[in-house]
Amino acid sequence: MRDPYKILGVNRDAAADEIKAAWRNMAKAAHPDHNQSDPTATARFAEIGRAYETLKDPRKRSLFDNAVRMAEAKKQEQTIMQQRQAAREAAVRAKAAQANAERVMEELARAAQKAAADGSRQAGSAEPAEEMVERIFGAQARAAGGGQAQGRTQQAQYQQAQNQQAQNQQAGETGRRADGDATEAAGDEDAGETAANAGANLPLPLSILTSLVRRFTGAKDTGLEKAPDEVTTATVTIDDVLKSSWITASLPEGREIGFALPAGTRDGDEIRLKGQGFKLPGMQRGDAVIAIRIAPDPRFTVDGFDLHAVLPLSIENAVLGTEARIEGPSGPLDITIPAWSGSDKTIKIPGQGLPREEGGRGDLVVELRIILWEKPDDKVTDLMRSMREGLFL
Repeated sequence: MRDPYKILGVNRDAAADEIKAAWRNMAKAAHPDHNQSDPTATARFAEIGRAYETLKDPRKRSLFDNAVRMAEAKKQEQTIMQQRQAAREAAVRAKAAQANAERVMEELARAAQKAAADGSRQAGSAEPAEEMVERIFGAQARAAGGGQAQGRTQQAQYQQAQNQQAQNQQAGETGRRADGDATEAAGDEDAGETAANAGANLPLPLSILTSLVRRFTGAKDTGLEKAPDEVTTATVTIDDVLKSSWITASLPEGREIGFALPAGTRDGDEIRLKGQGFKLPGMQRGDAVIAIRIAPDPRFTVDGFDLHAVLPLSIENAVLGTEARIEGPSGPLDITIPAWSGSDKTIKIPGQGLPREEGGRGDLVVELRIILWEKPDDKVTDLMRSMREGLFL
């Protein structure tokens, strides 16, 4: 069975008399005798009756409410458990990445020391740059740059070899110009500078290494792995959507987050707040994702950007037409009911619905429902009998 509250169009906290009035109006409108051309009328009428039987009995209503609350709590618990599990898995990956980053940094330090040592030798005795790159950074370069073209790699290695050779020559000339203690001090300083330049002039492996270090240590980078999103639900009112109100939602980890409802928000939409989700070491912060639910309203039902309202009509007003006043989203509205308006008639009032993202608003759709008087009327009964049996005076 579907939700009896939705079937009757009432809130979960509706009083007994409100439920009865809603059932009465809907049962009259959906009665098979009034909808003989509709093959689904009997099923709808029966469904409305079952919904009323559930809600008019306090015990049945309480059982249904408890079952709904338990189902919602279980669903929420499962969602929280899934998010926590995703956070734990992400934390494990971040820890492993941090350990890998430390190992890569050690490789970088050894590369700098090797470059410094090579800087004090003659140019001809230096280890070829391409061999040094392959020996020290080969694994990391292949892992991070495997998708690059081979020609680009060879060009980068050639440039690295040229830079390394020029640095070694400069270091040798610096050593020959200096003597005594000054020679030793200058040699140490130039060797350190040469080591830094050697690292800076290795475009391919150093760029790969920089990307890896940023990825593993948590620096902002486009390739940084993202932490899981935090997902929650925010229930808002129709008035909140109309006014683009400031909404506060509770995230699963217990933190509260605030945001303004953007124009164009509909029931079931998701609002994503960048960088407001889980925060884990070594990872880009996740997003907060808020699913919007528009709470039931006693005045309207929501259909996309349109609002629907029901206007009960007596038989004489439906036949003869009348002027009526209804409650609109921004205040009372006067409408004209044309003569001979049946329960299948709707009156559309433009621009009285929910705001659209591109500007403007949806419509207010007034659905007419013909109802009978609370007590039988003899004159009307005689008239209906005469019409059915063909007795006209």
